[in-house]
Amino acid sequence: MPVAPGATPARPIGEWSLSVLRRTFLALAAAIGGTLIARNPGFAQVGAGTPTAIAEGNDMTTSDVQSGYAPVNGLRMYYEIHGRGEPLVLIHGAFGTIDVWGPILTSLAANRQVVAVELQGHGHTADVDRPLRYEQLADDVARLARHLGIAQADIVGYSLGGGIALRLAMQHPDLVRKLVTISGGYRSDGMYPEVLAGIQSISPEAFAGSPMEAAYARVAPNSKDWPVLIDKMKELDALPFAWPEDEIRAVAAPALIVSGDADVVQPEHSVALLHLLGGGVPGDLVGLPKAQLAILPGTTHVGIVLDRAPLLLSVVEPFLAAPMPDAA
Repeated sequence: MPVAPGATPARPIGEWSLSVLRRTFLALAAAIGGTLIARNPGFAQVGAGTPTAIAEGNDMTTSDVQSGYAPVNGLRMYYEIHGRGEPLVLIHGAFGTIDVWGPILTSLAANRQVVAVELQGHGHTADVDRPLRYEQLADDVARLARHLGIAQADIVGYSLGGGIALRLAMQHPDLVRKLVTISGGYRSDGMYPEVLAGIQSISPEAFAGSPMEAAYARVAPNSKDWPVLIDKMKELDALPFAWPEDEIRAVAAPALIVSGDADVVQPEHSVALLHLLGGGVPGDLVGLPKAQLAILPGTTHVGIVLDRAPLLLSVVEPFLAAPMPDAA
């Protein structure tokens, strides 16, 4: 598949304790998909410098990191390609960048070609004059995949990205081989009411001094657009939504739903999504279904990617590596 040449060196993004990160998250009223850009030991930022143009015929080694911008629905959408093998698309959460994945990306790229994206207005991808909507963001990711010559890929999304991953399976079923949605949902009321009630308290001042603000200022094409991103995310998060259950039932891709038992998404919502995607059956009688559920113990929305990465990978990687149901 066509890729962009030119490995780029890693660069540190600074040390932030988990307690500081969690306090920052709470100060932001736990808006839907509010991921934190953080560095624990082993976390590092990649993609320094100016990404190169797309070119064909380049072989990748496992250690390569290749980056570029793709013309996508009016965007210059930033992406990075890590590793080699079967394609896997990673979609970050709100206010995040590729860096939020840290060792999760590194582990997945050991055996896969991981295409990590940055959404409209996030990270290296400049904003454009349109609102943020799940459906449009899913179309953007699909167009990027097509641009890179990806016919089918496994899709892994976290928080806001988890919702986008589900929308991809609904809107572009031919693209999605397997679906992993982490701390995502299909209805706005799947979140705890106190989370929804706090959405409108988000402001640029709440982010002051946070790693998200610093990461944005460092890589964004227009650093003054930070308040614009916050306003657009507030608008998106304040919109009630409930995606048609019949369309979710029609998703053919095997799915893994992951959330923390102390997530912003209520566990009952994850169970309901499991049923819609074809799970929640007596497997001893009818066989294992195509949809699986993992609720990680002692795990918060932020912690699921920051301090529970090994546990998260322990359920995600076997699911991705397993044969497709019809090939078992």
